[in-house]
Parts: sequence; C-alpha cells; structure tokens
Amino acid sequence: MNERGRTSLGGVTRKPISTSQTAWIRAEPLLDDDHGPLVVSPAVDGLNLASWTRNNRDFIESNLLRYGAVLLRGFGPGEPDGFQRFIEALSGELLEYRERSSPRHQVHGRIYSSTDYPPHQGIFFHNENSYQHVWPMKIFFLCQRPAERGGETPIADTRKVLRLLRPDTVERFARKGCMYLRNFDDQLGLSWRTVFQTHDRATAELHCRSAGIAFEWRDGDGLRTRAVRAAVATHPRTAERVWFNHVAFFHVSTLDPSIRDGLLATMEEIELPANTYYGDGSPIEAEVLDEIRDAYRRATVSFAWMRGDILLLDNMLTAHSRAPYVGERRVLVGMSEPHGHEQSGARRP
Repeated sequence: MNERGRTSLGGVTRKPISTSQTAWIRAEPLLDDDHGPLVVSPAVDGLNLASWTRNNRDFIESNLLRYGAVLLRGFGPGEPDGFQRFIEALSGELLEYRERSSPRHQVHGRIYSSTDYPPHQGIFFHNENSYQHVWPMKIFFLCQRPAERGGETPIADTRKVLRLLRPDTVERFARKGCMYLRNFDDQLGLSWRTVFQTHDRATAELHCRSAGIAFEWRDGDGLRTRAVRAAVATHPRTAERVWFNHVAFFHVSTLDPSIRDGLLATMEEIELPANTYYGDGSPIEAEVLDEIRDAYRRATVSFAWMRGDILLLDNMLTAHSRAPYVGERRVLVGMSEPHGHEQSGARRP
C-alpha cells in the first residue's frame, strides 16, 4: 500500500478463499490483509453470471457483508441487459434514481450512466443517496470501457472511516445529526424538476413532506430544501456502526478551490447549490471537515477498471468516489433493495 493508503490490483499477493464453489469460480481478496473487495472470477469457460448468481446468493451475500465490496472480473464483455439480469438474480427489482444529486441518464431499463460530470472533475466519497430518507442497500457498477488514464472508482470501508475519526467527532454527529441544505434552479446545478423527476410542484412538495424535507419556493421558480438526517447509522444485518452520510461530499469546502472561490464570490453561503451543517443548523468546524476527508483518504482502496468488470458494493458498508480521467470512459450503475433510517436503527434528530 502506498503513502496515500491505496493499492492497485497488480503488485499484491492475494490469499485464496476456500469455498464450495471452487470448481466454478476463483475468489480471493484484492489485498493481502483480507480487506475488500473480494475478487471473483470464473474458473471455467462460458460460466453464465446470472445463472451462477441465482444458485450462489448466499456466497455473494456473506462475502459482501464481510468485505463490503465484491469485484466480479472476467465474466464477459458486459452489456446493460446482462448487467440488469445479474442484479435481478441477486437482488430482485432495480430502483429508480430519484431525489438526484448528480447528472446521469438512463441507459437501459433502470440502468443509468454512473455520472455525467465532466471527466476532469473528481467526485468525492459518498454512500449513494445517504442524504435521503430511503437509500439502496446495494449499488452495482459495470465498466464497459475503461478510461485511457485515471477514472478509477476508489472505495472506502465506512466501518474503518468511523474508527479513524475521533470519538468526540463521532459522538457530536451521532447526537446532532447533519443538515443538508440544497438550492435548485435552472441557472446552477440541477433543477428541482430533474432532482424530483417531475414538472409538477405539488408532486415535488408531496415527496418532500413524505421524506421529512423542509422546503420553500424561491423567486424565479427556485426551490430550497433542508433535510436533517442521521450521520452515524447501524447496519441492519451486521449491527455494526458505520459513517453513513454526505457531510463532506456536499460541504462547500470539499469543492475544487477554483469552483468554491468562484461560487462564494458571487453568492451568499445560503444560496449555494448544496452545503452541510450540524443537524441543529450550526456550522461544521473546518478542522472537523479536514478530519473527515483525511479518514476517507486513509481508508481508500483503488484499482484499475478492466472491460466487463462489475463492482458490487454494500452501500452502507462501503463509500465510493470517482477519480478524474482522460479519454472515453463508460461505467454504468444499478441500485437495489431500498432501506431507511427507521429500519437501520439510526436515530433521526
């Protein structure tokens, strides 16, 4: 592991895992210290991933809970319809992407582009939709085309992130929760129509009320929302506490300095497209945000995508990000198994 706490798929000694499926697949951790992801590849030619998955759900589920991430490599070129069949074989019906925070487009059924952010921009660590009242327990990525350079999807174990934070930081967020303030308009960021996937104000308001989101309509058809959520949650199956939130992701200080300084030079903080606070509305200290970002960095694992790779994450156990890249890159995403704060045992402030 290098000084940034990362590793690549090459240059490490894997430790094979003994399984009853060794006649069909090979399974070994990416890292030599038994940390995720678990790399699973076919041991025989022509193994159908969806069919194998239907017969081996317990194997995938148990290792997903252990490692937080499973990388399926070498099962084929990777097409959207086959990707969707694999997800359905493991998790049933896929979820729609609602209450959006990043631009993406629909590719096939409920398979989407992972993000449409420009390639030169990195995307910070987050657990998909952790700012929402309900989120997917599983998120899947399919690499159809690796970038010419960069474009990795680094991951971080949220159990480890929590352990790396100071106890008083964790206690403060567990007690106060966090507040997400978002502004939607047609001039900057996403419009409320895109975020809530509707052109009807009443439908957007209904969603906000049902999800515990305070809202106010602004001049020029803008919408401002505030949502108070838990920042520390309990995994429903492992009962482990996890750092599960968008606190650093949405905070203005995480933006590239040129973007951040440009925004703050033209608008007040309350007008920003997104920002985060403690659940009582008080500002989060700069040193605490630095501590959070450093914890993610120290927990980071990264690997180079290969064509056809499928990365499966337990969305509560593992956060993900995206590195900037050069060249064409095509990574698709699917989500499944909705879950909410009341189910997870996380207290909503």
